[in-house]
Amino acid sequence: MALHSLFHVSIILLLCTARCKAADSESAALLKWKSTLIAASLLSSWSFDNSTCSWFGVTCDHGGHVTELNLESAGLKGTLDALYSVAFQNLTKINLSYNNLIGAIPANISMLLTLTVLDLSSNNLTGAIPYQLSNLPMIVNLNLGDNHLTNPEHPMFSMPRLKFLSLRNNDLNGSFPHFLLNRTSLRMRSIDLSDNTFSGLIPDSLSKMVPRLRYLNLSSNGFYGSIPHSLSRLQKLRTLYVWMNNLTGGIPEELRTMSLLEELDLSSNPLGGPIPASLGQLQGLQVLDMSDAGLVSTLPPQLGNLTNLEIMVLSQNQLVGSLPPSFARMQQILYFSIRENYINGSILPEMVSNWTTLVEFDVGNNLFTGSISSWISNMTNLQYLNLSGNKFTGSIPVEVGYMMNLAILIMSNNNLSGKIPFSIGNLSYLQFLAISNNHLEGGFPSSICKISSLNFLDLSKNHLFGELPECLSNLSALQSLHLSNNNFSGFFPTMLKNLKNLAVLDLGHNKIYGTIPSWIGESNPLLRILQLRSNRLYGRIPWQLSKLSHLQLLDLAENDFVGPIPSSFANLSSMQPEPRDKIYSPIQLYYIAITWKGMEYTFQGIRASVIGVDISSNLLSGEIPSELTILRGLQYLNISRNYICGGIPLEIGNLTYLESLDLSWNKLSGPIPPSISNLMSLGKLNLSNNLLSGEIPTGDQLQTLDDPSIYGNNQGLCGFPLKISCSNNSSYRATLVGVKAHHQELETLWLYCSLMSGAVFGFWLWFGALFSCSHLRFAFFSRIDAMQQKIMQNITHLSNMLCFPSSPPECVY
Repeated sequence: MALHSLFHVSIILLLCTARCKAADSESAALLKWKSTLIAASLLSSWSFDNSTCSWFGVTCDHGGHVTELNLESAGLKGTLDALYSVAFQNLTKINLSYNNLIGAIPANISMLLTLTVLDLSSNNLTGAIPYQLSNLPMIVNLNLGDNHLTNPEHPMFSMPRLKFLSLRNNDLNGSFPHFLLNRTSLRMRSIDLSDNTFSGLIPDSLSKMVPRLRYLNLSSNGFYGSIPHSLSRLQKLRTLYVWMNNLTGGIPEELRTMSLLEELDLSSNPLGGPIPASLGQLQGLQVLDMSDAGLVSTLPPQLGNLTNLEIMVLSQNQLVGSLPPSFARMQQILYFSIRENYINGSILPEMVSNWTTLVEFDVGNNLFTGSISSWISNMTNLQYLNLSGNKFTGSIPVEVGYMMNLAILIMSNNNLSGKIPFSIGNLSYLQFLAISNNHLEGGFPSSICKISSLNFLDLSKNHLFGELPECLSNLSALQSLHLSNNNFSGFFPTMLKNLKNLAVLDLGHNKIYGTIPSWIGESNPLLRILQLRSNRLYGRIPWQLSKLSHLQLLDLAENDFVGPIPSSFANLSSMQPEPRDKIYSPIQLYYIAITWKGMEYTFQGIRASVIGVDISSNLLSGEIPSELTILRGLQYLNISRNYICGGIPLEIGNLTYLESLDLSWNKLSGPIPPSISNLMSLGKLNLSNNLLSGEIPTGDQLQTLDDPSIYGNNQGLCGFPLKISCSNNSSYRATLVGVKAHHQELETLWLYCSLMSGAVFGFWLWFGALFSCSHLRFAFFSRIDAMQQKIMQNITHLSNMLCFPSSPPECVY
């Protein structure tokens, strides 16, 4: 009996010893991996001094074996190379998502045969997906999304227990993964292949292979062809995302049978065709997005049956007709957008009266008419309201000021009139206000100064007048201010010096006068766009503008500035790099209209990255500073209609990203530098109405600019595209090489003439008495006349060689 008891005790001790050794080996394996990590501050508890089961992110079973490793968002940095160990015999879950793991996924992870969950998403893993992962016999959830992984080197096999698969946002390509189609899987519930470059047809057999699928996301790939009608057999599907592909062939009518569907996104595909009225049968639908799908249709009244719908986005199509009154039944609607269509008529109060939970209402760029005062009072919970680009009339209703949650209000490009209501100052959460291009009157509404959260304000293209109020300085969060094309007057507004966050300032086309204050370079250090075009500003352009290190666009055209172009413009560092190398911080939602390439362009949002300078139509004088050629990021430069003299800088060809160059209507002289042929992006050039001379340079891009008016009214120019040959010039290069010497010779001749004239005057003054005799006087002046004639002959000869006018223009500063 004692022997039997001793035997049992021995067995128990052996088991405990084995378990302790197993636990110790698991601990050692984890510590070995930890030692390879570059950053692992949250793993400070991982030590032999602590029980393994108490370590951060580690879960054990009752026997003390490690079963789960949950280190999501743990700040880990390193590789997975040392993660695998044969000691992990009970490990069922690995979650290392949202870290900074790098390198490849080791193939030996496939030897963790008890693994059911492997989540390595949202790291920086690279290399091919190990095909051996398909050997994991127990795997249920495999998430490798949001990495930089590529296709497996060998075909993968179907994983019989797999339910959830995400390969989203990697570098995968080719056709739909075949391992998902090898055999029928009744377990598969979710497939996410989005944000890759898969292409080809969506398999018609998909509904047979994964008949119980509930989530399918194939968006942002290159799938083409039609949406398979067979997808309607996925009767348990709740989410179908196929947006941003190249799908065509219309919206299948059969989708109406997917009665459990809750989210349907077909947007950003060239589907074409009408909106099927049968979609109104999907009464469980909560999200419907068919924007930018090439749809040509009216709005089916049957869509009003979607009473559970929370999000409807039908923007950027070719929808016509009016809003169906049946839409009033969609009482759960939160977001409604039909922007950029051809919907007309008025918005009926009874249609939106039930939309009490509405957060976003976007009907911009349609053909709506009528007043907005009759229905807008019902939308008290709105955060986003866009009515721009329609034909709304009447005044802005006072009720707008009662939308206390409003963050974005856009009413631009309508026919609104009257004054901006004082109540708009009640919108304490408003960040974006655009009411441009209407017929609004009155002064700048001081109530706007109360909206301290405002960072975008656009009141341009109205009939507002008067001086800007001092209270504008209260808008300390303002980043973008657009007041152009009004009748604002007064001196340059001094309160702007308090707007330290200002990135865009557009005061163009007003009646503002005075000088540009020198404080602008220090008080508004974040300015990227400064447009003061067409005002009554005068004086010199302050050199302090060169302190604006973020400045990308400077427009001072059509004013009365005098003096030279500041050479300190070379310090505008944001104009120096190449445009594609620029890094822009996230300035929110700004836009600007500029005249570029002879047309008005609007640059909006972060895309507003054009780099240019326009100082045309002023009274500037002096030469073009050669330092401007340091601004190699310039895309357009306009110095036309001034009194600029001297030559075009020889290094003009350094501005290789220049697309538009206008130096017309000045007093520029000398040859056109050959380096101008380096401007391979040049699409618009105007050098007309100057005093330029010599042969026009040639080059691949210059040859495409074949309009003779580009060089018109320059009497000394010759060569293509002018019909004036350069037969008298054997080599333009030789002429250019000698141009500096010719300039020096010309200057010497003028100096010689001046000295001789002075000498003659002095000689006459001091020794005039010696020439009292008539024959001596006659001989002296005959000699002077001969000398003068010789000098003038030399000057004329040199002028003809260079095709210069006989009297060079005086360069005034």
